[in-house]
Amino acid sequence: MKQQVWYVTGASRGLGLSLVRNLLAQGYRVAATTRNLDSLKAAVDNETDQFLPLVVNLSDEKSVADSIAATVEHFGAIDVLVNNAGYGLIGSLEELSDEEVRQNFEVNVFGSLNVIRHALPYMRRQQSGHIFNIASIGGFSGLYPGFGVYCATKFAVHGFSESLAEEVRPLGIKVTIVSPGYFRTSFLDASTSLGTPRQEIADYKLVREVQQQHQQGINYNQPGDPEKAAIAMIAIAQKGAPVLHLFLGQDAYDTAAAKIRLVQEELEAVRPLATATGIDA
Repeated sequence: MKQQVWYVTGASRGLGLSLVRNLLAQGYRVAATTRNLDSLKAAVDNETDQFLPLVVNLSDEKSVADSIAATVEHFGAIDVLVNNAGYGLIGSLEELSDEEVRQNFEVNVFGSLNVIRHALPYMRRQQSGHIFNIASIGGFSGLYPGFGVYCATKFAVHGFSESLAEEVRPLGIKVTIVSPGYFRTSFLDASTSLGTPRQEIADYKLVREVQQQHQQGINYNQPGDPEKAAIAMIAIAQKGAPVLHLFLGQDAYDTAAAKIRLVQEELEAVRPLATATGIDA
């Protein structure tokens, strides 16, 4: 297993950086992508052939394809793919412009699809592989005012990943959707990972309160340890039959359970009406 080749996007900070460091420490071979090569090299500090740092623009298919080809040329394979790159966006649906919304989808959704599209030919040839798509608990429960667009991107990741799992199962390829709760990284920093509306609307006081709470109260006070999350992901990758849905953190588990209970209660509340909709024989 330690000969596995991992390809990790968004590796210069946060969960991606913790994952890369842990993988290298455990002896795995790692290709890691970033937009800033110097910051990645400084953060990882590994100049061996075991580590391949790559500058990649995930919105550019040629850039993605070249990085995948470089990984295979260097290591001979890609065994585990981790779509980790992405950023948060907070703002009411009315406040966020079409450009702001589309850019969030461009990175969080279409960037991951670009990587998957170019990695799968190699995995199909191997008849093996494991794809981890980093979503969010916000991709399972959208009950977060101000995070509607971000949640939408992560719901999209959940949706295409479930379909992907069925498509590639006969090819020997596995898929895991990772839904973290709050982990203590720089994710909520406005300067790095959390976008805000260019044009705020004064009426959305609740959204501003949520924004302030996240940027000033939750930021760097998150309960989750990214090092432990990385260790958990590596352990899941070694399971013979890994889970499709991986919720990380007690808060993620609590939120998922609450969403499941809500759906079950609402199913039962309207069952007679909602199921009496078939065409009469």
